[in-house]
Amino acid sequence: MDFNMKKLASDAGIFFTRAVQFTEEKFGQAEKTELDAHFENLLARADSTKNWTERILRQTEVLLQPNPSARVEEFLYEKLDRKVPSRVTNGELLAQYMAEAASELGATTPYGKTLLKVSEAEKRLGAAERDFIHTASISFLTPLRNFLEGDWKTISKERRLLQNRRLDLDACKARLKKAKAAEAKATLWNDEVDKAEQELRVAQTEFDRQAEVTRLLLEGISSTHVNHLRCLHEFVKSQTTYYAQCYRHMLDLQKQLGSSQGAIFPGTFVGTTEPASPPLSTTSPTTAAATMPVVPTVAGLATSGEAALCLEEVAPPASGTRKARVLYDYEAADSSELALLADELITVYSLPGMDPDWLIGERGNKKGKVPVTYLELLS
Repeated sequence: MDFNMKKLASDAGIFFTRAVQFTEEKFGQAEKTELDAHFENLLARADSTKNWTERILRQTEVLLQPNPSARVEEFLYEKLDRKVPSRVTNGELLAQYMAEAASELGATTPYGKTLLKVSEAEKRLGAAERDFIHTASISFLTPLRNFLEGDWKTISKERRLLQNRRLDLDACKARLKKAKAAEAKATLWNDEVDKAEQELRVAQTEFDRQAEVTRLLLEGISSTHVNHLRCLHEFVKSQTTYYAQCYRHMLDLQKQLGSSQGAIFPGTFVGTTEPASPPLSTTSPTTAAATMPVVPTVAGLATSGEAALCLEEVAPPASGTRKARVLYDYEAADSSELALLADELITVYSLPGMDPDWLIGERGNKKGKVPVTYLELLS
């Protein structure tokens, strides 16, 4: 009991001494041992790494899970060391609603059939999103969290110890200085000077040892950067795979809808399309990335490898022309397109091989490609 009381009293005395030293330094009443420039650079680099890792981690979490309530729930499950329950993605939920709507409104009707097709595509998108979130969490978020909750906590602990050792060292320097000043006035302070010098040597040794430990940990930040770089490459690879899958799924859906639109709307305005491509394999990121177009395909009148079609030579088909009302202003991107003004009426028609998102529009003696989404086709 006496030993514990003495230890508590000693700890309280050390804490008080450090507090006094720290306060006097803040007010410029005590000298402070400065760290060398290299050490200060290591500290600044470590702080920047920690701060930016936190920001990137939090924003990536927002990217993967935009719902803040869901993020809080997942955080609590992780802290309780429990498995996070499987959650339906927004795409899968939309697919469910569309399938139910088709069942109730009539799965054999044109609208019902289209709902089912879009539902299947949304389900595949939701599954791709789920795989992306899982892969990104393991390959990117987990390493960032491990750094913040592991290595950084160790660095912070050793930095606090170094701060305490420095305060102890500077307090010993102050006591020695006072003892020598008193010795100059009287010859009875020799013991005090010897004691202060011994305490200073011990404090200097402990400070140097702690500084070396802290320096080695701070230099390890370079290895952290290398590890985070590798994880960043994995994140980009998984994101590339995800968007490649989404692109292929939507391309297949667009072709399916385009092939059925002619049967729904007589006098089709949609050109023939290629057969739907098979779903992209989720096991080949390299292949997935290769399927993504490097430059977006320009909606044109001719397919790849064919000569560009001259608009002046294009003649309206004998049948299949219709009137359309322009919904929004549209500024032509080049000479092959026709600029549009909201609420004006134009004549439109399609040609074989055209992108289903575009039509040929005519206004007087002017003609050019126009986007379907800017039009309301009139009967």
